[in-house]
Amino acid sequence: MSESKIDTRLWSSKARNLSPYVPGEQPQHDNLCKLNTNENPFPPSPKVGEAIAKVLEQQADDLRLYPAPESDDLRAALAQLYSIEANQVFVGNGSDEVLALVFASFFLKERPVLAPDISYSFYPVYAQTFGIDLIQIALEEDFSIDPDAYRQPCSGIIIANPNAPTGLLLSLDDIRKLAGEHTNAVIVIDEAYIDFAGAADGSSDSEVSAVSLINEFDNILVTQTFSKSRSLAGLRVGMAFGNISLIEALTRMKNSFNSYPLDKLAQAGATASVLDTEYFEQTRQQVIDLRESLTADLVALDYQVLPSHANFVFVRPKEGNASAVANALREQGIIVRHFDKPRISEYLRITTGTAEQNNRLIDALQALQKKAEIVAD
Repeated sequence: MSESKIDTRLWSSKARNLSPYVPGEQPQHDNLCKLNTNENPFPPSPKVGEAIAKVLEQQADDLRLYPAPESDDLRAALAQLYSIEANQVFVGNGSDEVLALVFASFFLKERPVLAPDISYSFYPVYAQTFGIDLIQIALEEDFSIDPDAYRQPCSGIIIANPNAPTGLLLSLDDIRKLAGEHTNAVIVIDEAYIDFAGAADGSSDSEVSAVSLINEFDNILVTQTFSKSRSLAGLRVGMAFGNISLIEALTRMKNSFNSYPLDKLAQAGATASVLDTEYFEQTRQQVIDLRESLTADLVALDYQVLPSHANFVFVRPKEGNASAVANALREQGIIVRHFDKPRISEYLRITTGTAEQNNRLIDALQALQKKAEIVAD
């Protein structure tokens, strides 16, 4: 049914007035080079499939029963990974569900929520959905976040770190500063890409993740996802780490909407992924290395590339003609993300692909530049 024929007379005013989040395009074409939604170019750990197969083959009868409502085995594995307690871990159906519960649990207050003006575009949608006042704080000219710009009364602050779509990283010291200055507000650090953040200076992800701060500050909540570094975007698993009081609030809110957000297959597969640390480290480092190679190749083409701590790069073509470049790449079956928004309309966000995908992208960009030079002559 076309949108013009949809009858909204039975809708609530809330449904009628919403402006939903628009996910990245998921085209289905042969020989597509898909570099627009930050999926991992490598498959998940083989142990994920083995764990799911075991459930289906040996415990298929158990599918008639509800799954563990709090995903106990998965929470225990995540707690062990970060050397924290299981009651400091919350899991949900993808980090998007976790974030929705965060907004409902902590931000439905008189004071506004603060967030960067250029960040994950779902934040304004959550705010609109729950009727929360969201104040967007402008990034600096270099797209960095200035913690001093957040010095105003608020119910909470939410920051993607590394930020999306820029890929820039806020330091733990700056996060400490925000938490210390807003002791009565929840500081939410959305770490969807944190596992790729430790490459530039040789540090590990544990040295840059704000999970290391949750025992120091009772108002820091960290969210993460299995969609990026663990190659499980199709399984839909997200998590949060924080003080037990924050986790209890999320659990109460979850159980008021959906007591069983993760099915048995998702719990088994995600737990197996956490336990296979060798495969995780191997593929994570491969993505980091590929990102650095892609950055070097783009710089050689005179692209401006922001220093990325994620599994993507945020780049500006030499002439700033990002939309034209994106359209030209699409004609060759290469999909990248262009945001037609103020301040970033001249930039492209490009997911780090396999070596073959990255080379195909660079070859296409080189051909576009040569074509432009011929036209100019």
